[in-house]
Amino acid sequence: MKPAVRRQERRTARRPATTATAAPVADPARVARDLVAWYARAKRDLPWRGSRDAYRVWVSEIMLQQTQVDRVKDYFARFVGRFPTVESLAAAEEHEVLRLWEGLGYYRRARQLHAAARRVVAEHGGGFPRTAAGLRGLPGIGRYTAGAIASIAWGRREPIVEANSRRVIARLAGHDGRLDGSGGDEPIWRIAASLVPARSPGRFNQALMDLGAMVCTPEKPLCGTCPVARHCRALATGRVAEIPAAKRRRAVETIRETAVVVRRGPRVLVVRRGPGEWWEGLWDFPREPRGATGRRIGRVAYGVTHHRIDCAVVERRVPLAGPAPSGGRWVSISALAGLAMTSPGRRIAALVADHGAASSRSASPRGGRRLNRGKRSANLVKPSRVE
Repeated sequence: MKPAVRRQERRTARRPATTATAAPVADPARVARDLVAWYARAKRDLPWRGSRDAYRVWVSEIMLQQTQVDRVKDYFARFVGRFPTVESLAAAEEHEVLRLWEGLGYYRRARQLHAAARRVVAEHGGGFPRTAAGLRGLPGIGRYTAGAIASIAWGRREPIVEANSRRVIARLAGHDGRLDGSGGDEPIWRIAASLVPARSPGRFNQALMDLGAMVCTPEKPLCGTCPVARHCRALATGRVAEIPAAKRRRAVETIRETAVVVRRGPRVLVVRRGPGEWWEGLWDFPREPRGATGRRIGRVAYGVTHHRIDCAVVERRVPLAGPAPSGGRWVSISALAGLAMTSPGRRIAALVADHGAASSRSASPRGGRRLNRGKRSANLVKPSRVE
C-alpha cells in the first residue's frame, strides 16, 4: 500500500462518524451547460448511441445493468442484428433469446426483456409507453431504466441514478452517506431531478454516466480535467476519496460440488435449471455433492454473486436403454453448441470435447502420442466471475 493511501486511511479512521448530508448543487443550470459541452467533445463512441429509437435504447440499458460497457458492445450488435425490432424479439422463442444472451450474465434480464417485448406488442401495438411511469409497468424496467429510455428516446425531463451518475452526484453535492442502491439513494434521486435540464435531458444524463466512467472514477478520479470541478463540494472540502462512503462487503461462501458428465453411447445428459435456481431456464450438466463417483476429467471454478464454487468434473457411463430423467435431454457433444447453456456448463462442454479429442488421439493405431502427466493442467479451467 502506498504511504499516501495509508495516511488518508488513518485520517479517515480518526474522523468521527457524521450524519449523511446532501445539499442541493449550486447553480444546476451552469452544471448542466458545462457538462453537456464537455460531452459534445469527449463522449464515448458506443453503438447504441447512433439512434434515439426506444427499442435500441431499452435493449442497451438492460444489457448494461451490472455489466461493463466493453462486454456489452458485441452482444448488443449481435442481439439487434438478430432481433432488429420489438416485434421480432416478441416473436422469438425463449431459448433463442437466452442463446444470444449466453455469457452476458444475469439471465433474468433476458427473460424479462423477452416478456416485455411480448407485452409491448400485445398490449401497446408495438409502441413503447411514452412516460417513465408507463414504462415501469413493463417487466424488468425499474426507475433508472424508465428514466433513461424516457429522457434519451423522447426528451422527457427524467433523472437517472446508476453506478456512475450516483457517484458523480454524490461528490457534486458532498453527500457522505453510504449508497446502497435502495433507500439510501433517495437524496441522490432528488438532487438528480434538480439537475436535469429541460433542454436535451437525454444528453445530460448520458454525460453524467460518461463523466463517472471516464473522469469521476471510483479511484484516482481525474479532478484536474473534470468539466464540473468548480461545482464539486467534495473537491472543495477535500473529501473526494471518501465520497461515496464505502459499501459493506459481504462474506464469500465457498461451495464444493461435482458436475457429472453422464454418457450413453455418443450422447451426454444435460438438464435444464429450474425455477429459483441459478441460471434458471438454461441447460447444464447434472450436479452432485463433492465426492460423487466417476472418472475424473477436470475441474472448473467460478463465482456466482457471493459464492465461490469449486466444481470437480467426472464422467460416468450408463447403459444405452432408458429415457432421460425428468427435465433432462440426451444430446450429442456437437449439439451442445446449439443449446442455451450456463457459463460453467459451456466450459464443461469444452472440457469434455477436448478430453474426448485427446482420448481419440491417444488411442489412434497410427501411433498418436499418448497424453502425459504434463497435459493434465489443461483440465483446470481458470476461475472467473460469472452471472
